[in-house]
This record gives sequence, structure tokens and C-alpha cells, in this order.
Amino acid sequence: MEPEKQEKLYCVKMRASRDGEHVSGAERIVPAAAVPTVAAQLAARALGHSKGTPDFINVKVERPGEIVRLKALPVATHVTHTPAEGYACAAELLRGVGFTRIDEIMALFRETYNMRGAMLLDADTLERLEPDRARGVRATCMDDADSLAKGTAAGKNHYAEAIVLATKVQHTPGIVGEICVSDDPDYVTGYVATREIGYRRITVIKEKGDPSGGRIFLYRGPREQVPETIRFLERQAVIVEDVPPLEDGKSGMRWDLLADELSSIEASGLGRRCRTLDAPTGPTAVVDGKRLVVFSSNDYLDLARDPRVTAAAADAARRWGAGSGGARLTTGTQPPHVTLEAHLARFKGTEAALTYATGYMANVGIISALVGKGDAVFSDELNHASIIDGCRLSGATTVVYRHNDMADLDRKLGGARAYRRRLVVSDAVFSMDGDILDLPRFLETCRRHDAFSMIDEAHATGVLGATGRGLCEHFGCGHPDVLMGTLSKALGSEGGYVCGSRLLIDWLRNRSRAFIFSTAPGASAMAAADAALSVLEAEPERVGRVRENAAFLVAELARLGIKASTQSAIVPILVGDERRAMSLSDRLLGDGFLIPAIRYPTVARGASRLRVAVMSAHTQDDLSRVATALAGCR
Repeated sequence: MEPEKQEKLYCVKMRASRDGEHVSGAERIVPAAAVPTVAAQLAARALGHSKGTPDFINVKVERPGEIVRLKALPVATHVTHTPAEGYACAAELLRGVGFTRIDEIMALFRETYNMRGAMLLDADTLERLEPDRARGVRATCMDDADSLAKGTAAGKNHYAEAIVLATKVQHTPGIVGEICVSDDPDYVTGYVATREIGYRRITVIKEKGDPSGGRIFLYRGPREQVPETIRFLERQAVIVEDVPPLEDGKSGMRWDLLADELSSIEASGLGRRCRTLDAPTGPTAVVDGKRLVVFSSNDYLDLARDPRVTAAAADAARRWGAGSGGARLTTGTQPPHVTLEAHLARFKGTEAALTYATGYMANVGIISALVGKGDAVFSDELNHASIIDGCRLSGATTVVYRHNDMADLDRKLGGARAYRRRLVVSDAVFSMDGDILDLPRFLETCRRHDAFSMIDEAHATGVLGATGRGLCEHFGCGHPDVLMGTLSKALGSEGGYVCGSRLLIDWLRNRSRAFIFSTAPGASAMAAADAALSVLEAEPERVGRVRENAAFLVAELARLGIKASTQSAIVPILVGDERRAMSLSDRLLGDGFLIPAIRYPTVARGASRLRVAVMSAHTQDDLSRVATALAGCR
């Protein structure tokens, strides 16, 4: 390995923590011109980490001096299906290259979970050699040649970053082996590395959602060489070349990796399957020949099976066909789309509206049309996945603020004045907790900082406000700049929409890729939603019944000793453990109630819950019986 002099390269390092605990770390070696962009990308990566929003981010830029170029270690993959198999595989790999006292090494490995760096361990005596045992030692100042050539830090590649680190460590004087498990909750793969066997991926070495992780550097050599070992790890700049691709078409590894990941999901109690309901959507359904009371539907007003709604859908299908035939800007717009959009705008009190194929695509399409590179989007930490994905796909810097914390939002907006445009987006009703956005303070904060305001009223329309017009009616306040919603919940149809000014709608019609390049929803869905909107306007008492039913259920649960609350039609019952949540959901199914278990990654690890969705069509008898069944599950 020959050192070279690089006069125009810089090492950009990011470290982020929350309440003193490590959240994220990354680094890149880049040309001078790329330093500002990469520093911003690494900071954004810290803000969007699955371990939570950090309260401290340190971005450090320094000249690396001499750079050593190394060829990447050879790679092999060991497919395991459980954490126990993964640990056994790691132990066997270490044993196979001559290490002894394997059980003691593996026991010590668990102590690294609370360290900020790696444990430096004598491979033979098991003496710890790091000067600061709380900090450990860190391998830093490194990158791969492809990343250097691109000069970017966009995206995270666990595999490539691990190869780079393992390669540097195994070329460090005195280091003879390494074992590593990532502390990223979403990444279950670990590895063992030595110069003899290269980099050995172990596909499952911990449960998905587990934030624990650590590493041990195994050392063999004289004590007087330890300072040089630490210097090389922490200060020597390294570029790793020829990182091999992860997929291997000849061996079929790409399918092995999917199968392995799926096995890990199932083993963690996070597997998902569709259940067939032998009935129209409504307060009851038949599953496997058994009639159930349904507490899983978002059809809050029981409009999906309303004869007026289904007749409108059938009439539109007969007149306009089952499908629209293409995107509205190329194939043309059918009258039911125009009629519905005008109706939505009147209902919400805005100048105009635009429909999308789904609510998910509406969020992705709106956010990515309003902000992009050079902009910032601010997102509540409990926002729906469609908002999160819209933020990510927009290319804008994403800043996550604490849930419904307008003071935190205010601080973060105040520190982001350099961005060209700023958009703040929040759910109106948070779909896993049932609580609502503090809209007046939200709007005031956005206006004071001259930021676009956007709310997602998927679970608010038809539920909040005296006549079901949503959060603005509930608070009796003004509108946000962007008011998004769905047709697939209280309106009992399919699709998404956005309401706002004519300027906003014209902009989205010209800039929103999810609208421009998607086939329009069929006329039957548009006509059904239009009819449902008319029923809602004519029968606002349905809205009152939803809220009365939710309040009755909460009171019944309290009477039976179960703590629950809601500001909407969603009543969450916190459970905690994923497997227990699934077990309770199955038990309730046996009792005649369909209540889904909501688990990671929809909610945080260890925050699983039963999500009870209340409809206007539920009777008090339904609600009393389900409360009794829930109490019996304790």
C-alpha cells in the first residue's frame, strides 16, 4: 500500500447524538468543491435517521494528508435466518482461522453495545487495549473510490461502507480480525473479517428494529505497537478500490438476500399477510366462515356500501367505462373528474382542487413538486409514510421536528433561512395515535417564517368539524397553503386530492410528476366520491355519531381499567411487544372482532398497539362488547 499526496481532498465527518447517545455517523473523502454539498447531505442523513431525531450534530472538515489506496477485501455471504444462527456463524468463522476463547470473545462483544467506538482486544489474552474504555477506538478518515469519484454523500449503502471500514481495519498494523454488528435498527446484517478469509457477511445477526450494535478489533502484537495501531485507525486516510457488487447473478445471491430478510421479518413477529373479507366494507364481515365486527376499516361514515354511492359508481362505469385509459394531460379528462374537483373545492372552501390516483401518490406528488434540491421540508416525526417518502423523493433537505411541538418547529425554521423554499407538512390526524395537529399554532409558525404550510387530512375529513369539513372547521381557523386528503376513507371511494389556490393547482398540474405521469383513476371512483360528498353534506349527523361512538368506547375502556384516549375516530390500545400485539389480535379475532396489530416499522420498535377504528355504523352494543373483549386480553 503506497501513500500518495492529495492537496485538494478533504475528509468530511458527521457524528450525531440524542441525549448523549450515538444516533448516526458517516464520512466521505471528497474534492474541495464538493465539501459544502456533502456536509449538508450528511447532516440531512443524521436528521432522517431511523433511531430518531438527534439533538446534536457535529460536522467536521479536515485535510487528510497522506492517502493510502487499498484493494477491497474479497466478499462471501453466509445466509442465516435468526440472530442465534448469526452469532453461531460468527463464532465458527473466528474459530476456523485459529482464534481461541471464542465464547469469551462473543460475551465481551455484547459489552460494546454501550460504547461509542470499538473495543480493541488482545486476541489471545483478551486484555482490553483502548485508552478510553467508554469511547473505544474509531476507524475514521476513509472512503471508497467510486464515492470519491462521484463527490456525493446522497444515500446510504451499508454494504459498501462496511467493506471500506473492514478493509482499512484489516490493513491496520497489529489487527488480525474484526466482528461487527451495525447499530442501525433497520439493518440486521453483520460481518466477520480477517486478512485470510476477507469480508464475511452474516445476513441475520440481530432482530430487525434492535438499535444495539458494536464491534471488536482483535489485536495481536507487542504493547508498544498499540499507539501506532490506534493512529492508523483514527488518522490514516484510506481510499478503498474495487469494492465488489453485492449481487451475484451466477450464484443467485440476490434471491438469497431477499429470502433471508423475509425470514428475519417473520422471526421478529413482523410478517404481514392479507386477510380475505367475504363482504362489502362495513361494520361487519365474514372471514373463514365466521362473522366478525370490523374495527379496522377507515370507512368511518359507512359510505362505501351506501346505495346512493354504489349506484353513482355503477352508472359512471356504464357510461364512461371501467378505466380512464391514460393520464389526464394526454388522454383527456372525463367530466366526473372535473365535477368532483369543483365539489371538493366548494366543500373545503378553496379556489380549486386536483385529484390523484391515490392519497399516497398525492403526498409524494405534491411535496416533490413544491420543493427540491436547495429547499428544505420540515416533517413531524410521526407523519405518515407517504409524507416521509415524499420528503425523501423530493431531493430537498428533510428536517424532522418533534411530534406536534411547535416550539421545536419554530427553532428549526429559524435556523434554516438560507434555503430557497421551505415547506412544513403534517398529518391533521395522526393515524396511529388518534391525536390531532395544533393547527392554529402550526399556521402561525409557518406564516411567521414565510414557509409553505401543508396538512394531510386523510383521517380528518368526515370526522372532524361540525359538518366533517376537517381540521380547519374543527378549530374555526384559516386554511393551510396546501390541503391534501383522500377519497378512500370517510368518502368510501378511491383516490387522493389536494385543495388550495388556483396558482397552487395550476403549478401541480404542470409540475407534479405523480399527476402528470399516472393514469387517472376511473370515472366510477370519482362519481362515487362525489356522491359520498353529497351524502355527507346532507347527513352531517354521521360525523357526530363517529365522535360519539369513539367517546363511548374510551369511556367503556376506562370503566374496565384500560387507559385510552382519542381526538378522532382512532383509538389506540398500547401493547409494546410485537409478538404480544399479534397474539392479542388473533385472540380478539377468535372472540369475533377484527382489530389489527400495528407493529414496527409503522410505529417505533416496542410501541406496538391494537388500533381500533370506530365507524358511525357501530352500535353501542358493538362497542361495549369489544371493550369487554379488550379488557379480557390483559
